[in-house]
Amino acid sequence: MKIAKFIRKFFFPARCPFCKNVMEIDEYCCPRCKDKLPYTYIENFARGGYRCVSSFPYDGLYKSAIKSFKFGNKPRRKTQLAMLMENDVREYYKDITFDIITSVPLHRKRQRRRGYNQSQLIGEELSVLLNIPYVEILEKHKDNEIQHNLKAKDRIKNVKNAYRLIDRNLVKNKTVLIVDDIITTGCTLGECCRVIRNGGARYVACCTFCKVLYT
Repeated sequence: MKIAKFIRKFFFPARCPFCKNVMEIDEYCCPRCKDKLPYTYIENFARGGYRCVSSFPYDGLYKSAIKSFKFGNKPRRKTQLAMLMENDVREYYKDITFDIITSVPLHRKRQRRRGYNQSQLIGEELSVLLNIPYVEILEKHKDNEIQHNLKAKDRIKNVKNAYRLIDRNLVKNKTVLIVDDIITTGCTLGECCRVIRNGGARYVACCTFCKVLYT
């Protein structure tokens, strides 16, 4: 086992998601960046009043890390990002026992172009860390305009009815945690929560890696 770890470290070195320096395989970031991490999570809400916890502001190193993961073809960083979120999810939702974890889906065309759904990858890793089953329960059937291209007032209309349940039996009487990479206005997560709640879920909440903070 030690030999396998050495080979992996030599040929496939782990890199810090923030500064890109080589680090230990089992760590979520390098010691220097670890000292700079914020001491607390960001409490916020998706549209509709659904609770959401975000680990970092969408700024600086954290913005670079999620953009690199999302657009830079770095799917292997999913584990590091999930590890960075794990304790915040545990602490913020210590009063909740989730039955399943899911994620905000991409339209099949967009996922085919990107090669992966970044939110799904984080969700699957959180599922392992938190020992909660990961289940795909939503599909995006409307290839709408990208949210960050729109003004806040247009985002609600843009995501309206863009998502639907794969099977209502997957969520009936379940407590569900939805994972996404970034929350801005909360319209996307709010719409997903609404669909799941209307499908019969008992409780729905959210978590994201970053939160866009307005000044």
